[in-house]
Amino acid sequence: MKHITNYKPSDFAELLNVSVKTLQRWDREGILHAKRTPTNRRYYTYDQYLKFKGLDNHVDRKIVIYSRVSTNNQKDDLANQIEFLKNFANAKDIIVDEVIKDIGSGLNYNRKKWNKLLEECMENKIDSILVTHKDRFIRFGFEWFERFIGKFNTKIIVVNQ
Repeated sequence: MKHITNYKPSDFAELLNVSVKTLQRWDREGILHAKRTPTNRRYYTYDQYLKFKGLDNHVDRKIVIYSRVSTNNQKDDLANQIEFLKNFANAKDIIVDEVIKDIGSGLNYNRKKWNKLLEECMENKIDSILVTHKDRFIRFGFEWFERFIGKFNTKIIVVNQ
């Protein structure tokens, strides 16, 4: 599976959490060679990122159902979300590898299961995340998180727009 995204040095440096100067030094020293445009400008690819991080051999990426409610009193709603998403997946011939049930506020960024899911996205282990509504994933900033995990070739499928 090839990812076609090309990164400017500043974006790639941010992805690796290093400076652009470090990337330039690595290029000179042969640690991480930059690719070059016809006008000799540096750029990097997503495949280079995966290889550098040692993640280039992850072939089996998971499809995950993520369901969340705010309180224990809403466990019936949690079960309904999961059932709805399983039916959706079956109708679309999507094989679900994991179901994540989370109880906690959509405003809380310290949910253990949610953070573990984000880490797995950054490790290129997740192909798709199925959610019933945007706010089941996160209450505010959904588009930012969608764009962020999209950098790791993970997509969020919102079933009820």
